[in-house]
Amino acid sequence: MSGTLNKVMLIGHLGDEVKLHYFEGGNCIGRFPIATNESYTNRQTGEKVTNTEWHNIVVRNKAAEICEKYLKKGDLIYVEGRLKTRQWQGEDGATRYTTEVQVTDFTFLSPKGEADARGGEMQQQRQNPPAAGNPQYSDKPAQGVEAEEEDDLPF
Repeated sequence: MSGTLNKVMLIGHLGDEVKLHYFEGGNCIGRFPIATNESYTNRQTGEKVTNTEWHNIVVRNKAAEICEKYLKKGDLIYVEGRLKTRQWQGEDGATRYTTEVQVTDFTFLSPKGEADARGGEMQQQRQNPPAAGNPQYSDKPAQGVEAEEEDDLPF
């Protein structure tokens, strides 16, 4: 294989609200963390162990506004995108690095109103495939597939 690939797919829970930042010209960027979990049983102690990994998610423009409007802390989301590492100078002059997921596609996996029903608390859910009627977004052009319109969703 002569090419390269930079692609990541995650299903996780939002760890915080989506934070938007607007730029001159009307463009915006949204940032939020999601948590993914790995569980296993320790063979020596029989104890169940869960490791949580945090991921920095970045969405842009219309996708960012959609995420900010419909996502709440604790919601389950599928994101697809590519990894991007940034560097900057900290206040102490040290070079700092962060790795982010630049989102190209996403699907909301929490049913409507579920975040309100649980009061914003994170809840373990089964990782089901996206159901019809759950909001989806892609910055890729549709390939001959017509999407059903949801009553109050803008996509």
